[in-house]
Amino acid sequence: MLSTAPAPLARPTWAFLLSHPAHFIALGAGAGLSRFAPGTVGTLWAWAAFLLLQPLMSAPAWGLLILTTTLVGWWACTVTAQHMRVADSGHIVWDEVVAFWLVLWLIAPAGIGAQLAAFVLFRFFDAVKFGPMAWADKTFKGFGPRGGFGILLDDFAAALCTLLVIALWRF
Repeated sequence: MLSTAPAPLARPTWAFLLSHPAHFIALGAGAGLSRFAPGTVGTLWAWAAFLLLQPLMSAPAWGLLILTTTLVGWWACTVTAQHMRVADSGHIVWDEVVAFWLVLWLIAPAGIGAQLAAFVLFRFFDAVKFGPMAWADKTFKGFGPRGGFGILLDDFAAALCTLLVIALWRF
């Protein structure tokens, strides 16, 4: 018997990005459409947005923004993964955005050199997925709210590891 289920969406398009608000959010307003290293492009987008917003935002405002965008991102990542039929597509980059905002917020004030070090560390921990990142990635894989949470959780684990290394370096 032949399956009539649609095939997973290997690479999203601009039409997919614009077809649902969740797609626009989860794909980082287009950063996730990158053909090369969408997670890195999403993290760069997060860094640029942070630099633009930083002069306008207080520490509590950043905390509220990160909390709100985490909850909205949970929904957006859940919906987008279901629509793409891929449990954790590399094109979903909102997880990198919110997690890297958390890193930048918690190391502030930091010069461009410290931010670059944070970027390199975060990308390393997000890419290699060992320890807490591997646990989060495996434990919460799937579709539905649990899978959407898992998409975010492994990047928050990468953020935690980044912050620990920075704290040890500063100590």
